[in-house]
Amino acid sequence: MNREYLTIAFPKGKLFKLSRDLFEKIGFTAEGLEEKSRKLVISNEEKKIRFIIVKTSDVPTYVEYGAADLGVIGKDVLLESAKNVYELLDLGFGKCRLMMAVPNSQRREKFSDYANTRVATKFPHIAEKFFNSRGMQMEYIKLNGSIELAPIVGLSESIVDIVETGTTLRENDLVEIETILHATARLIANRVSFQLKFDRIKPMTDALRKILEEEKA
Repeated sequence: MNREYLTIAFPKGKLFKLSRDLFEKIGFTAEGLEEKSRKLVISNEEKKIRFIIVKTSDVPTYVEYGAADLGVIGKDVLLESAKNVYELLDLGFGKCRLMMAVPNSQRREKFSDYANTRVATKFPHIAEKFFNSRGMQMEYIKLNGSIELAPIVGLSESIVDIVETGTTLRENDLVEIETILHATARLIANRVSFQLKFDRIKPMTDALRKILEEEKA
């Protein structure tokens, strides 16, 4: 952990620009802070801030181990990772929901009728916790992409995946059965950093919260 700098991890993908634009409003930025930057660490030497841009699923790991003091990550990824970090703030953007879906032709009468079937998902830990809470034993198949394909080709009976608009589901004749959770982007902190750099992290978090409240008003 670098005591001199405050290091912030931004996720690649849809959350990057939203994260960068929000932090820019409180003066937390750096020259060349672009998602496709070839530089691995982008620094603002005047303010002693460093940014790293990493794969979405890696953000909680960088923060847990202190390679980054802070990070922006979706609540879905945060829960799935089960990392030992502080959640400081709901940033409100990146809204989506995690849900269970099945092929339209395979709908069953009761939710419990799906027990003891196979579920394809990027989120096996969240899915297992959810189905366990319903008293349902399931077989979990971990996939990293094209989750919707799994039930179409017979790999699984259902999927648990993130949905924003539902367009992909409809295009593949899948129907949502149950919403598991609603997710937005969160600001997380390394536990040790939060103590050692509290005098920098607290005002920054307060400033972000004020911006978000003003935008809601």
